[in-house]
Amino acid sequence: MGDARDTIFALSSGRPPAAIAVVRISGPQAGPALRSVIGRVPEPRRAALARIKDPATGDIIDEALALWFPGPNSETGEDTVELQLHGGHAVVAGVLRVLGQLDGLRMAEPGEFTRRAFESGRLDLTAVEGLADLIGAETEAQRQQAFRQMKGLLGHRAETWRGRLIQALALVEARIDFSDEADVPEDLIGPAMRIAGELRDEIAAALVGSGRSERLRDGLTVAIAGPPNAGKSTLINRLAKRDVAIVSPIAGTTRDVIEVHLDLGGYPVTLLDTAGIRESQDIIEQEGVRRARARAAGADLILWLTSDVPVDRDDYGDKSVWTVRNKIDVAGDPQSTADFAISATVGTGMDALVAALGAFAKRYFASGEAGIVTRERHRRGLEDTVDALTRALAEGASGREDIVAEELRRGALALGRLTGRVDVEDILDVIFRDFCIGK
Repeated sequence: MGDARDTIFALSSGRPPAAIAVVRISGPQAGPALRSVIGRVPEPRRAALARIKDPATGDIIDEALALWFPGPNSETGEDTVELQLHGGHAVVAGVLRVLGQLDGLRMAEPGEFTRRAFESGRLDLTAVEGLADLIGAETEAQRQQAFRQMKGLLGHRAETWRGRLIQALALVEARIDFSDEADVPEDLIGPAMRIAGELRDEIAAALVGSGRSERLRDGLTVAIAGPPNAGKSTLINRLAKRDVAIVSPIAGTTRDVIEVHLDLGGYPVTLLDTAGIRESQDIIEQEGVRRARARAAGADLILWLTSDVPVDRDDYGDKSVWTVRNKIDVAGDPQSTADFAISATVGTGMDALVAALGAFAKRYFASGEAGIVTRERHRRGLEDTVDALTRALAEGASGREDIVAEELRRGALALGRLTGRVDVEDILDVIFRDFCIGK
């Protein structure tokens, strides 16, 4: 990131051409920059119609709306300007060129507006991650989870937990530091341990089912498996409603794993078209079969597609496996024991299969707790806190007050890192690098 004292600007809307383009400016020179290009600074938080000019030539670039948000009551906590332009290529390029020529202004780096909002205390780190997930959300369920996170679902709760933990730590440290004072109660460890025990149980409960909330960000994985020429590629093309896999009567056509991302009933689902599972002397096909087995074993649901080869459920452990009899338009469906009977070629039976997949995704994700833990970083931070509290409770029973205080301090640090309140410089670049420029 550049110098935080710089004034930054960037296009914050989509690529032109568009009906409207939004350019944002943030930093100490935002006000002077606005005065340079429109001749005044309008009333705060009220849109003003203005002509945007090149200060060097006086040429009018566009007639637009200008908004002025003086800090700290702005999205970044700094003086901020928003220009709502006509969204043509030449207009946007002209405004960005003029801003780049003003003293003290530079183009923003990816995520720099959001990082300034974090550094000014407008957002905590979990809210920043929620914002990133909201931008990347592709389904309704992902949008809902990301919005809850952005509005502080985990961040607010983590700060409440941290406040209670610090309260317990204060009791223990008072007992250690002022044990010889007459007005300090004898039993301060007991109340501290009660707080620690309650916190451990609450945080442990929040961790239950966290893996499914994490998975919602990436999607449920469904692997289409079976022997060669069972129609796996035809099925994935039918589900995707476009040709994404090569369909051929030649066995072994699919050599690698093909992925397709779908929205089923508002839930994200990734379909995997895997190589036909069979014994082969072809080295390349052998590798495809190996990858197919590995990806299917890691899927949440396996669709075993076949007309006559039974599935070996032992290959997939406790994974959910649905058997799907394909090609009923050719071979019919005489007393099939399969879970579904379809024709991927003509579409027979597909409505029932798609509905069942959507219901499976809904059941899978509905069992998580409102998306409170949506990233591995969250889960590890809470697990570290639970471990520290567990150790504190064990040491409290033995009367080692100094060790109890240290473990409570570690738990508070883990929660502080979760929201970004303490010691997070090593992870900031990782979080902000995936943001787009202008956000």
